[in-house]
Amino acid sequence: MRRLNNKAGCRDEGHPVFAALYDPIGACMERGWMGGRRARLLGGASGAVLEVGGGTGANLPHYRDVDRVTVAEPDPFMRQRLGPKRADARVPVEVSSAGAEALPFPDGSFDTVVSTLVLCTVRDQELSLEEIRRVLRPGGRLLFIEHVRAAGSAARWQDRIEPLWGRIFGGCHPNRDTVAAIEGAGFGIETFEDFYPPVLLSGLTPHVQGSAIIRRA
Repeated sequence: MRRLNNKAGCRDEGHPVFAALYDPIGACMERGWMGGRRARLLGGASGAVLEVGGGTGANLPHYRDVDRVTVAEPDPFMRQRLGPKRADARVPVEVSSAGAEALPFPDGSFDTVVSTLVLCTVRDQELSLEEIRRVLRPGGRLLFIEHVRAAGSAARWQDRIEPLWGRIFGGCHPNRDTVAAIEGAGFGIETFEDFYPPVLLSGLTPHVQGSAIIRRA
């Protein structure tokens, strides 16, 4: 039976300063290492795509052979900056104000769900992954690039800086074990790569890139 999540929750009041700085700060990163990774990741997208936490639309130029893209972005200041990239996209793009914790779509609505640097920021990671799983069709894929909890002493430093980090970077939690959370939500990791980006304090920002499918019961 298909159902719709009608919960009102997780509307975001937004982060106006972070949204204003997101593209200028990210431009160097996109030209350097992130743009290529986005392109490779999204080459695996197909059919109807849901992008959770689409931000200012950095992924939109990289979609090619998909039917349509729905961008769910709860931050109104981020959504304001989606317009030009939406207009230039090569595929049809719709924008929703929904947060990942309460997706207003029926079960099995999408062939692909994309999460890039989002599961570190959602208020409730477990609920967000439950919703992602719900709206995926059987055989659908979750594609992700996320920064995750480090190992050893670096993890302790992540724990220490987490409150300040979140205030600066739009509510981001740098110390989440996101891969374990994806597996705990009933996904099986299909492809996986961990890497450290060439940025300042890279030891505190290990990243993962990969794809996951829903495990069969």
